[in-house]
Amino acid sequence: MDTLLALAAKLAAGTATSRDLIEECLARAHDANGEGARVFTAIAAEKARGAAEAMDRLRKAGAAPSEFAGIPISVKDLFDVAGEVTTAGSRVLASNPPAQTDAVAVARLRAAGFVIVGRTNMTEFAYSGLGLNAHFGTPRNPFDRATGRIPGGSSSGAAVGVADGMFAAGLGTDTGGSCRIPAALCGIVGFKPTAHRVPRRGVVPLSSTLDSVGPLARSVECCAILDAILSGDTPRAEEPFPLAGLRLGLPDCYVTDGMDDLVAAAFNRAISTLSAAGARVIGLPLDMVKEIPAINAKGGLVGAEAYAWHRAYLERTPHLYDPWVLQRFEAGKSQSAADYIATRTARERMIERVAGVTACVDAVLMPTVPVVAPAIAAMAETELANRTNLFILRNPSLANFLDRCAISLPCHRAGEDPVGLMLLGEHGADRRLLAIARSVAQVVNASH
Repeated sequence: MDTLLALAAKLAAGTATSRDLIEECLARAHDANGEGARVFTAIAAEKARGAAEAMDRLRKAGAAPSEFAGIPISVKDLFDVAGEVTTAGSRVLASNPPAQTDAVAVARLRAAGFVIVGRTNMTEFAYSGLGLNAHFGTPRNPFDRATGRIPGGSSSGAAVGVADGMFAAGLGTDTGGSCRIPAALCGIVGFKPTAHRVPRRGVVPLSSTLDSVGPLARSVECCAILDAILSGDTPRAEEPFPLAGLRLGLPDCYVTDGMDDLVAAAFNRAISTLSAAGARVIGLPLDMVKEIPAINAKGGLVGAEAYAWHRAYLERTPHLYDPWVLQRFEAGKSQSAADYIATRTARERMIERVAGVTACVDAVLMPTVPVVAPAIAAMAETELANRTNLFILRNPSLANFLDRCAISLPCHRAGEDPVGLMLLGEHGADRRLLAIARSVAQVVNASH
């Protein structure tokens, strides 16, 4: 499917209607040979058709709420949608009553005229970066469908659905990489804003400290438009930031450790291309981030905060959880209040220390994920799945721990395994990072 700007142009010119777009999406979603049955936990076909026709009438009358009115979008099964049960990719919440109102993020998208095609699949309660779901099935990565590779998580359905053209963009969340990991592994763009930027009211939490609400889409411009809407601003795409003289920081350790050959080749090619385009790549001594795994050794903020929210459900209905997800709550259960406070204190100090090093650059570069997507079948072995999950989360979770904005851009060549290039911005510098990412994408994605 086209980008948001291209779709808006077609709608404005009358060469496409919203109903046309919705039917195109639904056809792909219902294709028996496609991934629709695993991409969605629920498809809102009739509601989407009705909303599309309403937007077409408003556009014809010159009263469309925005230029993007009528464009199909999806909502991760973590957000409240009025009249629907929010199940968070699980069976645990299935008997809950339907939501009375939309989540703030959903309401803002509706106000701009976007049409919700359905609720997308995800890792149960967003508690993994692999994208596996034992209840609704795991959507297969668009690359190498014959093998069946993981989509990345937790916003798995959103990424696969965007890549397969089932909707123009997906609304996701990101606690340790849940927008950026699936974007990287599926070859699209995923944006994680600074945590406080988009209201989280009406969203099932994983970590009240680290959760962020962000988009997955085909381009940086798409993500910038959606970020503006989600943050309550005027929808717009930032002008590209000049590459000449742009200062890009390259950590000298940790984030590049263990890269496989395909990721290393794509990442190094991206650095060379940016340097040739006039950007200055500057080495950064960020040894201190090696301390983060030790800080989180007892489960970290996610473990404690997730367990606090789930405690009653874990006591009443533990059998309804996927056992692999269930075991992840044990780390939070065993934490003391002193452990939790110590983690928060250590995080505050780390934020200050890293800020002192990165102040000399405009953004920090790293591979989003150090490996290409492994096979779903290989993740049946619990210990391997646990190790792979931690490894995949390592780089993207830095942005959440440091309370910054970050974006993943595809940097692989056409026909190659998808690889993501991550840009890490400063706290609160979301629009600046999007402007930088737009310029970087034009260079590193030229052959994609």
